Amino acid sequence: MTGEAPVKIGLVCYPGAQLSAVLGLADLFEIANNVVRKRPETGPVRLLRVDQWDWDSGSTLAVSSSESPADVLILPPSLGAPVTPEVARPVAAWLRDYHAAGCILASICAGAFLLAETGLLDSRTATTHWTYAEAFSQRFPQVALDIDRLIIDDGDIITAGGLMSWTDLGLRLVDRFLGPTVMLEAAQLLLIDPPGREQRFYNSFAPRLNHGDAAILKVQHWMQATGGKEAGLSVLSERAGMEERTFLRRFHKATGLTSIDYAQRLRVSKARELLQFGPLSVDAIAWEVGYRDLAGFRKVFLRIVGLTPGEYRKRFRASPRN
Repeated sequence: MTGEAPVKIGLVCYPGAQLSAVLGLADLFEIANNVVRKRPETGPVRLLRVDQWDWDSGSTLAVSSSESPADVLILPPSLGAPVTPEVARPVAAWLRDYHAAGCILASICAGAFLLAETGLLDSRTATTHWTYAEAFSQRFPQVALDIDRLIIDDGDIITAGGLMSWTDLGLRLVDRFLGPTVMLEAAQLLLIDPPGREQRFYNSFAPRLNHGDAAILKVQHWMQATGGKEAGLSVLSERAGMEERTFLRRFHKATGLTSIDYAQRLRVSKARELLQFGPLSVDAIAWEVGYRDLAGFRKVFLRIVGLTPGEYRKRFRASPRN
């Protein structure tokens, strides 16, 4: 079999990196290579070469192969807390140099913290696991974080969200370098969905409660108890004991959301639970969570979740126990 020069992909094993993701990506790329090898040869073919890049004393990376540079470097998820600035900064310049030489940098889940230390995500949109959203935004306020999206592909930099989104990133790279047909066949062999999912299909609403504004926290607890059904501005501001404009400003500062959006997310969160575990129809669920305009409910649900209520139920409905 004749072929083009292989695409060199480096899997960066930094302290705390999830080894199952490293090994899983290596297997995924080899499965894609096998798909290419088994196809009738019609001309030069391209394969993926995978190397493990090991962290050496927190300042350099040593690759098992003598060949360099890499075409892609992937920063895998972490099983523990995201890498600290003290650990990440020594290698940030090294990553920037590789990127300047044309290397694609990609992160998965908490790997985005290491990638962001390079400064290359500044003024860009990126994603990470939705549970890290607040910590990431506080540490890297110059990055436009979008946790609704599972993968954000900027060409030279790719970020993926959840812990298992290494499958989506791997298939995205297979698609780019080996083509969509190979990618789809590899996905079928692995019994995983091809890229196209969104992280918002899975994240639950986790309101910010540690902001220190006691009056707003009181309103949040009341909204939680009422399921977001009583969300009129006059009602909420009265409960907070403040003028309406002051309430709107302080609520947004404390929660990061408008009071309307906050209430909608509470309602949609309850609707997701009912769609997944309950027998009610979509229309009945809309009424149950406080929507009288059924078309409006479907529109809000689609905006927040990324699926229609019917699509969500079909995809995530819990199987009845025997």
